[in-house]
Amino acid sequence: EVLVFSPEHTSGWADLDDSQAAVTMAAIRDRMEDHGRRGTIRYTQVIVNHGREAGASLEHPHGQLLGIPFVPGEIAEEEAGFRRFEGSCLLCTTVEAEEAAGHRVVHADDRVLVVCPFWSGTPFEMMVLPRQHEVHVTDASPPDVAAVGQAIRTALARLRGSLGDVAYNLVFHTAPHRHAGPFHWHVHVLPRVTSVAGFEQGTGVMIDIVAPELAAKHLSVVG
Repeated sequence: EVLVFSPEHTSGWADLDDSQAAVTMAAIRDRMEDHGRRGTIRYTQVIVNHGREAGASLEHPHGQLLGIPFVPGEIAEEEAGFRRFEGSCLLCTTVEAEEAAGHRVVHADDRVLVVCPFWSGTPFEMMVLPRQHEVHVTDASPPDVAAVGQAIRTALARLRGSLGDVAYNLVFHTAPHRHAGPFHWHVHVLPRVTSVAGFEQGTGVMIDIVAPELAAKHLSVVG
C-alpha cells in the first residue's frame, strides 16, 4: 500500500504541520490494524524511502506498507533481544539511560524521545522511541501515535537543517501481528550519507564515522 503524505509535490514528512503528521501516523496505525485482522499477514513493514540513494523510485514523497506472510529475520532477532533483557524492557531502559546521559538526545517531550543511539551504524542515525511501553503500534493511544508522527517530522527537519536534503530511510519496527511477547515499538531514521564499503559487506559490521554524541549535538542545535 502507498501512503501519500501531501498533495504538494515537494512536501515530505519533514514539511508536515502537527495535524498532518498526526493524520499520517493515524493512517499507518489504522492500516496496520486492518492487516492484523488478516490471517495471511504475519508482519507489516512500514517504510519511507526518501531520495534515490535510499531506494525511492517516485519523486512525490510517500511511504509504503507491505503486508508479508512471514516474520522477517530482523524482527525475530529483535524479539530475541527483548527476551534476553530480563527484568525490564530494553527500550524503556534505553529511554531512561539516554535521557539521564543527555548527550545523545535530539528531541524530548512528554511522549517521545529521539536519540542518536550509541550503537549507530551510520552517521546521524536516529531512533524515535515512544515513552509509553506498547508492543504494537496498534496498541498505542491516539495522542502517543500523533506525538510519534510529530517527533519524526522534527527529527527529519533537523536532519535537513543540518545536512541538507539528504536521502534517508524510515523503518518502523513493531511486534509481529498476534505476537504478545516482549517488544517496544519504535522507528529508525537512517540517513544515506556514506556508502557501505567492503569491510561492512564482508563482516556485517557497520562503521560509523561520526560519533553519535557529535551527531546529536549538531541535530539538537538546528531549529
